[in-house]
Amino acid sequence: MESALISKLQAGEEQAFKELVESYQDKVINTCHGFLHNREDAEDAAQDVFIEVYRSIGTFREEARLTSWIYRIAVSKSLDALRRNKRKKRLAFFRNMLTPDNQEVNHAQSMEASPQENLEQEERVRVLKQAVDALPENQRVAITLHKYEGFSYSDIAEIMGTSLSAVESLIHRAKKNLQKKLFRYYGRNL
Repeated sequence: MESALISKLQAGEEQAFKELVESYQDKVINTCHGFLHNREDAEDAAQDVFIEVYRSIGTFREEARLTSWIYRIAVSKSLDALRRNKRKKRLAFFRNMLTPDNQEVNHAQSMEASPQENLEQEERVRVLKQAVDALPENQRVAITLHKYEGFSYSDIAEIMGTSLSAVESLIHRAKKNLQKKLFRYYGRNL
């Protein structure tokens, strides 16, 4: 079935591309969201993923599964977006230093929890995101695909184009690094 879809895509059949997008759109957005932590950015990155798939399907050689290839593009586009966002944040930081009146604060609060619980939860999420973002790129990709997206080690190996043992090692090192970073943070702040 996948080979038939690939053949239709490579032949430029518009309906096949629509089917592909309908089948993978939510999964690709969720994968991108696991890296970007922002729904709009994830949707933008997903759009870039499908544009890349459309442009590159003619060179796809079926050495990997179509799904793995799509997720590999999703990871790449997400990391590209992260790099762009970091540059934008640096520029905004410097602008805000010059004009502090432009600072915006956005705190979404749940009606179910107290303000103190909301703040504590937001802080825990922020600290974890910072710790994950500080990991080396390959560890960050592996742990994000596994813990946030629920991919198996073998799927991650295929997406990242590496061996199963390398993925196991990356995730093990990522967990150890996160444990150290979070222990240091909470050791200082408790």
